[in-house]
Amino acid sequence: MLRHWQSECVGKALDHFKGGQRHFFCQATPAAGKTRMSAELSKRMLETGMIDLVVCFAPSREVAQGFRATLESVVGGKFDGLLGACGTALTYQAMDYLSEDFWSLFCNYRVLAIFDEIHHCAVQESGVSNLWGQLIVKRIQESAAYTVGLSGTPWRSDEMGIALARYSTPEGRLICDFRYSLANAVVEKVCRSPRIMLVDNGDVQLTVSNSGDCQVKTFESISSLLKDPVVSYQDLLVNEPALRHMLQLANNKLSELRGDIANAAGLVVASTIGHAYLVAEILNALGETAMVVASDSLDARKRIQHFREGGQRWIVAVGMVAEGTDIPRLQVCCHVSRIRTELHFRQVLGRILRRIGGVDKYAWMYIFAESSLSEFAKRVAEDLPHDLAVLPAVEPASIISVGSPIEISGSDSLVEEEMAHLLLSGESESNETEFYFQRVERELAFSEHFRHQLLAIF
Repeated sequence: MLRHWQSECVGKALDHFKGGQRHFFCQATPAAGKTRMSAELSKRMLETGMIDLVVCFAPSREVAQGFRATLESVVGGKFDGLLGACGTALTYQAMDYLSEDFWSLFCNYRVLAIFDEIHHCAVQESGVSNLWGQLIVKRIQESAAYTVGLSGTPWRSDEMGIALARYSTPEGRLICDFRYSLANAVVEKVCRSPRIMLVDNGDVQLTVSNSGDCQVKTFESISSLLKDPVVSYQDLLVNEPALRHMLQLANNKLSELRGDIANAAGLVVASTIGHAYLVAEILNALGETAMVVASDSLDARKRIQHFREGGQRWIVAVGMVAEGTDIPRLQVCCHVSRIRTELHFRQVLGRILRRIGGVDKYAWMYIFAESSLSEFAKRVAEDLPHDLAVLPAVEPASIISVGSPIEISGSDSLVEEEMAHLLLSGESESNETEFYFQRVERELAFSEHFRHQLLAIF
């Protein structure tokens, strides 16, 4: 049975298409059920003879496989791309390797093309775009009978436009054909209400040794600590006492939740594989075992499926389980990734928002009280923040051509987001090299004076 918003969206899309429009853009909060809505729309368009085939593109194999399973379940036909199938579901990465025979389908048949998390596909009026945006414009935009663009976070950190999206003139504001907010999703019991815990410390000591000289600085908060040029955010993420404190809080909350929901689980989004295993070791010291899943693991998807269907308490992920991956029993999350963009923050939060019953009203996210993350947390209630929803004017002389997004096998496509963040923030491994050659040693000591700020959204 469809949720109210899904029925409304399907009806609006059908009216939109019957009215002569070919491109439909839907913004719905992460975990609201965009896949199910798209499958129902596909079914109705196939049954009424509006289309012949459905082709879906998604940011990862995990998400594409989930889309395929939902389409097959709802439509009642195969979506494996073989003879007699109703269509197929592919990754954006696969677009660059498809044959001319595949692309000819858009000319020879009436195809509905669905783009999940389409904000990965960039394009500008000037013609500058990333590879996926280029292929959509070149191969699909004018050839597909209809298109549906889906996104829970319809903006890009590089401030480029989104393929197939429309922007108002002259404001440059994104135009959505249908919007479904997190506030509505919470009220209608589609999503859990977020509870975001900011972890801070009122007495942090930084000891800096340089060629025999030793200097001790004291900071009254994490945000003030991170203003010191000697300290990077990564230093905070690998600090074991700080990590242990956050993980202890999250683990206690998970134990509390499992009193009502026996299989409730927790997710830690880590920075690197080494960092993930450090997190797992700390959880082990707390009496827990954790499944570690990395994007380069050969059996990553098998392990995620095992976790999805099992009862294990914790999963620690690197480059996985961040966007579109559906593990409904996840209800607690620790965000300790070095990526600090609002897009990534909200996609991670979305992994714990999907409701599955009557008692799982809240989703609990734990973050360090770093200034940008704190601001993102306070803006969660804004589904489309004004400064992100407006496409800035770009002077032609300042445009830099963007090539193919970096692809790592099995990744969730947020590699592109991470690279953009590192370039904009200036963070890189060179910081550590610089410290090494200057023989600068740093030591962070957190007192027992941890403090917590709870942000209750809705």
